[in-house]
Order: sequence, then structure tokens, then C-alpha cells
Amino acid sequence: MKAALLAVVATAAAATLLVPSLGLGSGDGRKVLEARVLAAVVPPYTGAANPIRGVPGAGAPWAIGDSEADLRSDGRLQIEVNGLVLAAGPLAGTNPIANFDAVVSCQTTVDGAAAVSNVRTESFPASTAGDAEFDGNVDLPTPCFAPIVFVAIPGANGAPDRWLAVTGR
Repeated sequence: MKAALLAVVATAAAATLLVPSLGLGSGDGRKVLEARVLAAVVPPYTGAANPIRGVPGAGAPWAIGDSEADLRSDGRLQIEVNGLVLAAGPLAGTNPIANFDAVVSCQTTVDGAAAVSNVRTESFPASTAGDAEFDGNVDLPTPCFAPIVFVAIPGANGAPDRWLAVTGR
């Protein structure tokens, strides 16, 4: 009886040590970020004067309807954007951008020092009503602390992406 109990305890201890080595603590697909609200860019975040984690805002204020983002520890990212449109001017109420992309920003470490890592998705189509969806993967750094998801205008010719909406309110 003692031998059987000892075998069960030894097996449980071995499983306790083995499970973390299988990666169940980092890239297992657990939910890292669930944002049911995204906020559109508004002053003073419009333009390059006040970037968030190195990502500048779009040059004009935008408005957004019900939108959400879901980020998993294995890099799966789902974004649903509704009504992301210009807030003022002659094109107010419309989205003049054919494609959005997303930027996932993480606090991380590089050579033991604190750093920011901004990972961009591929571009995805957006309607003139400002509706768009993305369902794909990003290559998250390890570690990825305090992630932020931006919906952005893709940068052209080496220019940085400019954010239109961000997780938050």
C-alpha cells in the first residue's frame, strides 16, 4: 500500500514539473487581452506630438462605434471594428482608408533592458462605413507585458503606422 501511494505521489510530482515545460504558461492560447471597447484618436493624440509607445496618432480626429479586440498568448488576434470614421471635416462620417492594419504593442526586454516591441499585422480591408475584421496571428515577443492593440493606417514608404483606434475608452 505504501509503495502504491509513493508511486502516485512521485507521478504527481513529475507531472507538476513536466506540465510547465510543455509551454502551458506562455503560448498556450489563454486570453491575454479582451477589449470590448476601443477608443478613437482625438486631440492631443492626433499627429506625431504625443505618440503612444512610439505609434503616432492619425492627423485628424476619428470616431468609432462598437468594436472589440481579443489577443491570446499564442499570438492569435481577433479584431472587429464598426464605424471607424472621420469625426469632422468634409468627409466626416466616412472612412477614406481602404485598408487598416493592427499593431500590438508590448513592454518586453531586449538584452536584459526594458523595451517596447510593436508588432504589425498584415493589412485587412475596411469599408467606407469604417467596418473591418481581422482574424490572424502576430509574433508576440517574450515577455509581452501590458499589451495594447491599435487599429492603424498602414505606413507607406517606411513611414510608421498611424493609429486610429486603441484598446481603452
